[in-house]
Amino acid sequence: MPQYQELPCGGQVLDIDTALKDGILGGALEPGDAGAGDAGKQPVELRKMMDELDAAGDGGGDEAVPAVFICPISLEPMVDPVTLCTGQTYERANISRWLALGHRTCPTTMQELWDDALTPNATLRQLIAAWFSRRYTRFKKRSADFHGRAADLVHGLRGTAVPRRQPLKGQARIAALRELRTLAATHQSVTKAIAEAGGVALLTSLLGPFTSHAVGTEAVAILVSGVTLDADAKAALMQPAKVSLVVDMLNEGAADTKINCVRLIRILMDERGFRPETMASLSLLVGVMRLIRDKRHPDGVVAGLELLNSICAVHRPARGMIVSIGAVPQLVELLPELATECVEPALDILDALSAIPEGRVALKDCPRTIPNAVRLLMRVSEACTRRSLSMLWTVCRMAPEECAPAAVEAGLAAKLLLVIQSGCAPELKQKASELLKLCRLNYTDTLFISKCKLTRTIQ
Repeated sequence: MPQYQELPCGGQVLDIDTALKDGILGGALEPGDAGAGDAGKQPVELRKMMDELDAAGDGGGDEAVPAVFICPISLEPMVDPVTLCTGQTYERANISRWLALGHRTCPTTMQELWDDALTPNATLRQLIAAWFSRRYTRFKKRSADFHGRAADLVHGLRGTAVPRRQPLKGQARIAALRELRTLAATHQSVTKAIAEAGGVALLTSLLGPFTSHAVGTEAVAILVSGVTLDADAKAALMQPAKVSLVVDMLNEGAADTKINCVRLIRILMDERGFRPETMASLSLLVGVMRLIRDKRHPDGVVAGLELLNSICAVHRPARGMIVSIGAVPQLVELLPELATECVEPALDILDALSAIPEGRVALKDCPRTIPNAVRLLMRVSEACTRRSLSMLWTVCRMAPEECAPAAVEAGLAAKLLLVIQSGCAPELKQKASELLKLCRLNYTDTLFISKCKLTRTIQ
């Protein structure tokens, strides 16, 4: 029997028996796998299986989803495949929506439909159910194995394994933590098994003044992998000795360790009993700025900016310390090189630092403040334009004779006119008008007008 049967209208329907026999869709069924004949008996519905596999990042395992399972409209696996008179198969909901919009052509071939009847493709549906059932069965088996292994590792580290043994020490402890970290990173659901086995309290207890960096690195990585930290765990982690260890690891560890340390501190800052002064140390701030400046690790830049932004927001006294370590010129210099998602938090930090006198002075003294801020006007987002205008207003008000002409030379006048003529918020337009007036007062009128005309012509 052929793998495809011809329809009278010229289309093709997949023949399930030959397809499974010949293994064209991922191989013949293996012993213990769900077959096509009993796919309908599976306790889990097809859509639920797909969603669970997709959520776990295991939609196809090591195999790509066969192309014949994919709806040409949504590019997603089909649950209720139906065939048109042209022989093309689609997900029922998708093709029904296409027809409801008044289309009378096949979306794939653009042939005119002489019959808009939708024929259920039961053969293909059975094959899809069989394939996903096989994947689902293997996924559940692997998950059970991973959960059991994670629990065994936690019990071994705690000394509660059966038969009862002493807690793992030395290199055995490090090896167990590394395996637990790998499991947590590879399979998100493993974090629940870690918590249920008492792993959170164990990992928290491992962080302390006498903890080696090797143990601390693995413990922190597991804690930020998605394990739920209850209030007691967060309170324990906020003890000065534990915070000190995390800060040391932030300054001395490898890149991934630094990122994990920053993420852990950020998690702790969301706790109700968090004391901001605990985190406001020069050592911490220096470590965060080093991470932000390391452009080789984009995840570290994002994590560092988020933490520094949070510190500025919740602990005003820390702003002076942040300025004192040279954060203002460093952030200003980085602005043109930052990814789009990093620009707003960086500008938020600079805006917060400009609220204190030393921050304003640092902004004015940085030679790149004006050109970089002008460049960001009407770029990225309205929030970025707002923050950039605020920076320019701050420096131009501080030293109008010096900064206003420099801003106009950098193209500020034309950018301000764009803001005023745009659909931005009224208060933003008002701020742009005020800044434009300030520039005009401190720039020769003739030169100012010609500069506006020249810049607008170029743009």
